[in-house]
Amino acid sequence: MFLRASSASHAPATVPISSQPSTAVDGIAARLREALRLLDGWLSAPLSAQQIVVRLSLYLLLAANWPLWLQLARIGGAPSQYLRPAAGLAVLIVCGMVAIFAFMAWTARGMKLLWWLVVLVAALAQYYMLTYSVVMDSGMAANVLQTDAGEVADLLSLRLLVSVLAVVALPGLWLLRVRVTAATPLRQVGRNLVMLVVALGVAAGTVAALSRDLAPLMRNHPHLRYMMNPLASLYSTTAVVLRPVFARSRTLVPMTQGAALGASYTAGARPLLFVLVVGETARAENFGINGYGRDTTPELARRGAFSWREVRSCGTSTLASLPCMFSPLGKSAFESRDNDYENLLDVAQAAGMGVLWLDNQSGCKGVCDRVPRAKAVDGLDDAARQSLCDGGECRDEAMLHNLDARLAALPAARRERGVLLVLHQMGSHGPAYYKRSAGSAKRFMPECRTEVLADCPHGELVNAYDNSIAATDAFLGKTIDWLRGQSARYDTGLLYLSDHGESLGEYGLFLHGMPYGMAPDVQKHVPMVAWMHDSMLRREKLSADCLRASADTPLTHDHLYHSMLGLLDVQSPSYQRGLDTFDGCRGSVTASR
Repeated sequence: MFLRASSASHAPATVPISSQPSTAVDGIAARLREALRLLDGWLSAPLSAQQIVVRLSLYLLLAANWPLWLQLARIGGAPSQYLRPAAGLAVLIVCGMVAIFAFMAWTARGMKLLWWLVVLVAALAQYYMLTYSVVMDSGMAANVLQTDAGEVADLLSLRLLVSVLAVVALPGLWLLRVRVTAATPLRQVGRNLVMLVVALGVAAGTVAALSRDLAPLMRNHPHLRYMMNPLASLYSTTAVVLRPVFARSRTLVPMTQGAALGASYTAGARPLLFVLVVGETARAENFGINGYGRDTTPELARRGAFSWREVRSCGTSTLASLPCMFSPLGKSAFESRDNDYENLLDVAQAAGMGVLWLDNQSGCKGVCDRVPRAKAVDGLDDAARQSLCDGGECRDEAMLHNLDARLAALPAARRERGVLLVLHQMGSHGPAYYKRSAGSAKRFMPECRTEVLADCPHGELVNAYDNSIAATDAFLGKTIDWLRGQSARYDTGLLYLSDHGESLGEYGLFLHGMPYGMAPDVQKHVPMVAWMHDSMLRREKLSADCLRASADTPLTHDHLYHSMLGLLDVQSPSYQRGLDTFDGCRGSVTASR
């Protein structure tokens, strides 16, 4: 018995095979649970509303201002040259955010959502500044507010989602868990006032101490003020939204007094049918008819179109350019005006012409408010929608579908005098240039197939853009052919003019919308092309040779209003002969084809 017991005492203990790994896994899980508990405790620690917004301001400085720091590094050269102004700007950004948050630092329900929305705005602004090198001025804010669903869809991407989540995820989780300590309304007001005064005082002291560094920097590089994120976005958006509220009511100044049809509309004369095509985002440099290295405009060349190579736009966005180019005022007076003015369409209609605006874009920005208008998609049958439209967006050829019926629907009395038809293109609208041309018509390959333009090789980006220009050329060719088909009854002509240009990576910039004074020339240098049937040339007593010889005449959007009145032979006291592009070529007639 002793031996048996002794033997048993020396036998190894029986241990389950899985016990040791299970113990290790349990230990790791326990440590993980403890870490998560500590993290949750830190996230949910009670803080006052003022403490929360100060921390958010510091976070946004670090997480959402990389475009500004990178730009400063490019400007400053050696770190010793830009560290002091960078430090000054950092203090100003935090002080500015704290000052803004001082009006939002309350314990009321909904404040967390409001704070998170500020972070979301900062994340989106940073993404677009980094991706497209834009700045968040009031013009860009106005463009964003007037963007339609189709344009938004073009900007969405997986990279956008990842970039935004990288900024908003952490503060979003924190705001979801943090407990806001209660305080009486009077105490909250007092704290917010103290926070506001301190922020403004520190900002004033920083400006005074570093003015020698900051003043020349902001004077030489004014775009930096629109890169202070999210200050610039919040300021610009607020300014755009509130400007109509606080601005005095504008009067619509009439420009139609004395408008009348000219001598070419005598009894027995054929009516005029003129098409004005408003181009979108087209650069003059990429038009083959202007000498570009690629033949992007064979249809215009084949039809004997006239082209002007030195035309500058009124603005760098549709919102800025479109109302300006139709205005009788010119760029300088338009931008400084106190009232609104009737435009080219109003004058043509008051003279007795039929006017129709057809839109394949996100609206006419007020230009067509007082004339008949329609969208390209209106009236398309199922077969036409299937062949011309994709995902809610139609190619420009949709504006030519059923155009005879649209023309016939205009009042007969006006149609018998003459018709001005305006076609507002989708054109080369970015960043999804590849969507602007049909697959079967793409001539330049491979092309960029993403909206994140900086990710594309430059050659592929240019290919996609040039395909969109070639699509515009094909559209204009078809429009001219339609006008030729109407020439048995009408004297016909066409003028094409783009609203603004586009950056394709030059100087690190993409798209358009830079403030006019600092925008590169490619955002302002636009194509202007005309075609006129021989009967139109005779009607206007225009010399085709003279028109071709004027190809390098410097022109701007200021010339459009007066040139169109001249071509339409509409008399108006607002007409200025010196701004009529065609006036110098009247007097002798030379057939163009």
